[in-house]
Amino acid sequence: MDSTLACLAAWMPRQRWYAAKGRPPSLRLVSWWDLTAATTAANARAARVRTYLVADEGALPVVLYQIPVVERATETVDADPEHIIGSPEPGSTFIDGPFDDAYAHALLALVEQGGVALGPQTTATGRPAGVAAPAGRLRVARVVSGEQSNTSLIYEGDGVPVICKVYRQLHAGLNPDIELQESLAATGSRRVPTPIGWIEGAWPDLSTAHGAVHGSLAFAQEFLPGVEDAWRVALHAAARGEDFRTQAYELGAATADVHRGLAGCFPTHAAAAADREATSAAWERRLAIAIAEVPELGPQRDAIETVYRRARDVPWPPLQRIHGDFHLGQVLHAPGRGWVLVDFEGEPLRPMSERVQPDLALRDVAGMLRSFDYVAGSLRLDDPDRSPEAVREWAAAARAAFVDGYAATSGIDLDPRHPLLAALELDKAVYEAIYEARNRPTWVAIPLSAVARLVERPAPVG
Repeated sequence: MDSTLACLAAWMPRQRWYAAKGRPPSLRLVSWWDLTAATTAANARAARVRTYLVADEGALPVVLYQIPVVERATETVDADPEHIIGSPEPGSTFIDGPFDDAYAHALLALVEQGGVALGPQTTATGRPAGVAAPAGRLRVARVVSGEQSNTSLIYEGDGVPVICKVYRQLHAGLNPDIELQESLAATGSRRVPTPIGWIEGAWPDLSTAHGAVHGSLAFAQEFLPGVEDAWRVALHAAARGEDFRTQAYELGAATADVHRGLAGCFPTHAAAAADREATSAAWERRLAIAIAEVPELGPQRDAIETVYRRARDVPWPPLQRIHGDFHLGQVLHAPGRGWVLVDFEGEPLRPMSERVQPDLALRDVAGMLRSFDYVAGSLRLDDPDRSPEAVREWAAAARAAFVDGYAATSGIDLDPRHPLLAALELDKAVYEAIYEARNRPTWVAIPLSAVARLVERPAPVG
């Protein structure tokens, strides 16, 4: 497998889902399985469909990646060079699986079949979600572009369209993306797409080197064609100077509706002293990382910590399961259905063990408030001559309407200047500063401006 690992290691750093930007991986093969037997693709005989699980042991903690590969004879390959992994052996070429029909058909077949053991190294099992499988013949329409940490395939044809997300970074346990959406859909909620099924796998336990763990490999759900995400809807409205308050109010109401549903599906508990301490420690830890990587934050450390201290001194609401990485890009606007929430995996930089724990619902509210601010900031970056006052006023109006919609549906008397909400929004801006410094340095001004505004914002009256 040395040539295979060398081939993968050379290709992975160029992929958006690769976590350690700027550093080559140090790979170890953990497991693999073949999918050829499960495929119905017409050209399956000409290809070997295999999924590799490889651990990057140069990362701390170690990151486990799922890499589906279609291996074809080099002279038969007709693929975009961007999706060619390389040639581990003369005459053989690896193609990134989601961009080859052989893997795409095998993936959907596995979701629909359920209960299929694959190979001696591990197992992968399709789990139908308790709803009817997509009727009719489906074909692969396209692979979704622009995703950061996963790869999604859209299947369309004569039946109900399906989108299947392949998780590139794997974790033990049921992915919250599946767990939360499946639970909400089971209550009849129309605020999430209808689940179709998912794939689970088993692989050696990396933490103990003994036994095996189970985790989620892929998740298929209803695809909503012809819809736009809230980021595009909001960005277009802001660019044209259109009032967005009605849409933002409805989005706030939809968010509160989902939070209410999650509180009914999963246990909640009162915020104990240990919860406050853990949250405060996370704030301080993130701030220390941010100041080390974004020196511009250093002079504001005392002011930021003052906001955090103020939040620790007010009553906290009960903790519950939440979306965890909530922003305008995680919401779709479906005609006749309203706002639909997707991608419940949680914040990418938080450990999975934290993402599945009950948390403050206001964290999602803070995330959406930051997202409206990003609309204004991105417009200014794209067009420096645009009036800064106009875009700031647009964002302020949208933010206020979102909070009003959330408060009206949740029944919470929510002041946008509430100390806890302010601290959560500030923590999110600090997180954004880290992300932008690492990935989009020209955007770091957006969270830095937010930090300056949030530390100077007066406390609520009364």
